[in-house]
Amino acid sequence: MRSTFNSRLSRRAFLRASAFAGAGLTLPGGWLLGCGSDDGGTEAIPLEVDPSLPWWQQNNFEPVFEEITETDLQVRGSIPSSLDGLYVRNGSNPQAADNLHWFLGDGMLHGVRIRDGRALWYRNRYIRTRMYENGLNTQAAGAPIGPNNQSNVSAVYHAGRLLTSGEVGFPHEIDPSDLSTVGPYDFGGRLNTFFTAHPKIDPATGYLHFFGYFFAQPFLTYHVADERGELIHSEVVSAKGPTMMHSFAITDRDVVFYELPVLFEPSLFASAGFPYAWDESFGARIGVMPLGGPASEIRWVEIDPCYVFHELNAFREGDDVVIDVCRYDRMMAGERLGAVDAYLTRWRIGTGAAELTFAEQRLDDTLWEFPAHDRRYTGRPNRYGWLTTTRSHPDTIDLAGIALRDQRSGEVRIWDPGPSSHSGEVFFVADGEAEGEGWLMTYVHDRALGVTDLVILDALAVERGPIAEIRMPRRVPFGFHGMWVPA
Repeated sequence: MRSTFNSRLSRRAFLRASAFAGAGLTLPGGWLLGCGSDDGGTEAIPLEVDPSLPWWQQNNFEPVFEEITETDLQVRGSIPSSLDGLYVRNGSNPQAADNLHWFLGDGMLHGVRIRDGRALWYRNRYIRTRMYENGLNTQAAGAPIGPNNQSNVSAVYHAGRLLTSGEVGFPHEIDPSDLSTVGPYDFGGRLNTFFTAHPKIDPATGYLHFFGYFFAQPFLTYHVADERGELIHSEVVSAKGPTMMHSFAITDRDVVFYELPVLFEPSLFASAGFPYAWDESFGARIGVMPLGGPASEIRWVEIDPCYVFHELNAFREGDDVVIDVCRYDRMMAGERLGAVDAYLTRWRIGTGAAELTFAEQRLDDTLWEFPAHDRRYTGRPNRYGWLTTTRSHPDTIDLAGIALRDQRSGEVRIWDPGPSSHSGEVFFVADGEAEGEGWLMTYVHDRALGVTDLVILDALAVERGPIAEIRMPRRVPFGFHGMWVPA
């Protein structure tokens, strides 16, 4: 296998020596696979789905209801002594197993506090939104505006505040010391629209860039908060209609929006229980505007209909804006988000002429989702990306292992957690000066054993498997996005 990866990791050699994963196996095409299973096998045990139940109410999507605190956590391997903070992950967890969709449950946080090479505690806590406190589902609660939302998708740590967010509505502030809910957060009354699930922090300025989309005018509003957390800029961006704009991208000088043909239709609540649907006739386009505004300078370019939940990163390359996305040919077209069939795809938007140009290139033929990068390189050219491998399944979402992809060479290294285990999205925690020097954290569930671990991997040697596994005192259901909150 080509040796193209940064090797400045000798100071962690003692941690690698204590790793308990199997040896890496070289695969065709220059890929390297490491397997955490004891028998060395990599073939997955088929994931069975009961057709009489929605997929989000079974297997490890099934919610847990009791909130617990546990301080006696078992650890296998060695937790890096440099780690001092909280790993916390958000996800959808209804108060009763009757939610209309995986996206529509109450927000629940699962967190582990780490210090001095020890896992001090695990907590899971519902986010005390207005909808949670009133026991309301989406239909009964009315329009999800302001604090009236489930805040169940992601978390962001900025200017000393831990905030959770959903698709729409205000974020909610969380106390990292115990995961209790402080309350809805509106930036001192200055936020009057919505807060995306995927804000971006510019590493050069510390500014938080975010947007809100909605189902009526204004469809799209762009916001900026400075490094102190003060909301300093808000403006409406021209948009065609009520698209489900889950994420966006920034470079060191651009904001990039994806207006794609998954549309909000309230009448679908009554007929299908889920308000989004594919409408190819709406078209698809990408908009590029200056970072920080003004929105009046946005320019759009039409693209083939597709859908994107998540991007790996974006950056400038001369006059071109380059974005690496997990691209679906279609989404929610008669189904309610079952199979995850996304391919890592590079979008290149040329900005040097009067009209934007667009080119698209599939980077490989592997199914990926939940991309991550070293956030010190947000909006800048980055060499390394981490993704969750997925298996195509007709009836549910079937996540698998963790991949490290060298964006320069295309080389991939994979850790397979075993034939009955499923990883989630990783979060990168920097621990070193060079790009990619640090650790990856994610929850991994073994359905054969019925247990969940918080695993820690060397970010530039994922194929070696975890350097530490922290056994959770309870099953942690699959969720969405996590965050590291430094002490």
